[in-house]
Amino acid sequence: SVCLALLTPLLFLFLQDTPLLRGGTQPTHSLHTPLLTSSTSDMPYNTGWSVFPKEIAINMEKALGGGNLLEVVSVVRGTLKKASNAPVSIAVTGDSSNGMSSFINALHEEEDSAPTGVVRTTQIPTRYSPPHFPNVVLRDLPGTGAAIQSLENYMEEMKFSQYDLFIIIASEQFSMNLVKLAKTIQGLGKRFYVIWTKLDRDLSRSAFLEERLLKNIRENIRETLQKEEVCEPNIFLVSSLEPLLHDFPKLRGTLHRDISDIRYHGPLQSLSHTYEKAIKDKVTTCKGKIASKSFDTLGIWNADDLEESLMAYCLLFGVDDESLQQMAQSMGKPMEEYRAIMKSQDLYTVLREDWPLSCMNCNIVSCLYSILRYIPLLGDFIFNSLRKWKHRHLLEIVAKDTRAILKKILRQSII
Repeated sequence: SVCLALLTPLLFLFLQDTPLLRGGTQPTHSLHTPLLTSSTSDMPYNTGWSVFPKEIAINMEKALGGGNLLEVVSVVRGTLKKASNAPVSIAVTGDSSNGMSSFINALHEEEDSAPTGVVRTTQIPTRYSPPHFPNVVLRDLPGTGAAIQSLENYMEEMKFSQYDLFIIIASEQFSMNLVKLAKTIQGLGKRFYVIWTKLDRDLSRSAFLEERLLKNIRENIRETLQKEEVCEPNIFLVSSLEPLLHDFPKLRGTLHRDISDIRYHGPLQSLSHTYEKAIKDKVTTCKGKIASKSFDTLGIWNADDLEESLMAYCLLFGVDDESLQQMAQSMGKPMEEYRAIMKSQDLYTVLREDWPLSCMNCNIVSCLYSILRYIPLLGDFIFNSLRKWKHRHLLEIVAKDTRAILKKILRQSII
């Protein structure tokens, strides 16, 4: 009965490990062959970078294919350093006479950067470069009420798709024009802020206490947007005449963070996609070697020695102690910071934290399988299936740890 209980899970494992029974064969490319088929070269960036450079994807895949974390760090740092200087385009829009130009002057901390007046002063999109936001371009767009054309034509003529972030300026009331603007921007998948200007005038005219007035303005904007199913954006209440008061400091801080996020989001996403694909392809190749019992090509001479096998897989993926030490040194971090997130740091930790492998490796089960091994045909089948399962499981553990380390490297490499 014990034998029957053991045979059932092993049959399932065998079916998983046999390529012919799954209707396909395993790839035979070398473990250290660069993986050049990633689709990351077509992934969009912010408007500063139209596409993810193909050369970066190739270099990343080549480094991961060879288990070279030092080279991975170099590629990541070079990519993110370039991304940190990528231009970011911000559109400032709203109804005419809402104080868009005055707001730009306040953001510049210069009174005459943009012309202002009680009548429409911006006739065409005007470019400004705020001194406190390097490589950021502000475009002061003509007000939505300044043209005869429809709102749809306005958005097309102003080329909304070329901007990374929108600042919608409002005052006195949050008009339906602004709601439509917000809804369209949301549909483009772009970020936007709502900035209520001329707060000094509102405060001087209101009979409410300041706290009550600010709450009323926020709730009015929020409710108006919610009625049109627009997600609540960042809302800032400011006075362009008082750039150090109200929500202006908060606005500057949020803008700095979002500009950084806009620059890094695309590169980080593309780098993540690249390493995920490279690891997946490498795991597939290794599983093919395991299925064909070509353990020597994986650097494993005794396939029944789990400790040796674990070390070999760590070496293949570049997460062995020596490679980790070199990588950690280049990152300026202690190696233990990376080892601490690894289940595969040693066999003891693997067996302690992974109960399926621990159960399969316990003395009683090992003795039973050793006995079954002497049964003609059936014994070899059971023994080989168990060994394949152990190796596949170890491989997945090491691959998962590699992903965790690479994710940490990306996060720590942001400038």
